[in-house]
Amino acid sequence: MAKKTISMRRDSHEESAAVIEEAQAVEQTEAEAILSEAQAEPLPAAVKKPSAGSTFAGAMKRGVILENPVLRLVLGTCPTLATTTAASNAIGMGIAATLVLICSNTVISLLRNIIPDKVRIPAYITIIASFVSIVQMLVKAFAPALDESLGIYLPLIVVNCIILGRAEMYASKHAPALSALDGLAMGVGFTTALLCMGTIREVLGAGSLFGAKLPILSGQPILFFSLAPGGFFVFGMLIAAANKLSKKNNLPVRNGCGDCPAAATCSLSGKGGCK
Repeated sequence: MAKKTISMRRDSHEESAAVIEEAQAVEQTEAEAILSEAQAEPLPAAVKKPSAGSTFAGAMKRGVILENPVLRLVLGTCPTLATTTAASNAIGMGIAATLVLICSNTVISLLRNIIPDKVRIPAYITIIASFVSIVQMLVKAFAPALDESLGIYLPLIVVNCIILGRAEMYASKHAPALSALDGLAMGVGFTTALLCMGTIREVLGAGSLFGAKLPILSGQPILFFSLAPGGFFVFGMLIAAANKLSKKNNLPVRNGCGDCPAAATCSLSGKGGCK
């Protein structure tokens, strides 16, 4: 009886070992098949990090063309219409706003993990106001004529929607270097739009360019372009040209407010966005 029991156990052990060997053979075959399929498939191309040049070019393209703060996002229209009666005033306002954009974006990005979320807007305004005061004092000291021409619109950079919008939508979420680059790109786009408007209005409305009289137009300037209605007319024509250029280049159309840089300052952001 004991011999019979021992032989039965031996047989069961041999059967178990055979089952295990068979399972191992099946697993090895499946693994080899998966490995051969993986080797047969082409490997994806290596993901390349964007270089500094491509990042700079992309930021400039976004700030000047794709997301121009004046002609595409329609922000900062008050200084745009008020300070573009002359090209020199437009450049002065654009450079001042660009300096404030770069400095405020950099500081806000450095402090983005320190500023409490509940008081971020007052903190942003305080930082922006500090740099606006510095820029205003520099303009008063080195360009008093420009300070007199810009008047109240120079200190009103504090409440410029472009600067506060970039601080909220970009600088508070990105590294200081990228935030400074974004401020530079948006400032260049703002300056470009102002310069275009200022050049058109000064040439047609005053018959001069940067204060120099033009031989043909100086005798009979079109005063309409020096007045507020002329500013609105030129502004509308430039927006139409920018929209036409965007359609020609098949630029992407935004759906919703999720990726729009102006969502923080737009009244339609809580109503489903632009239709």
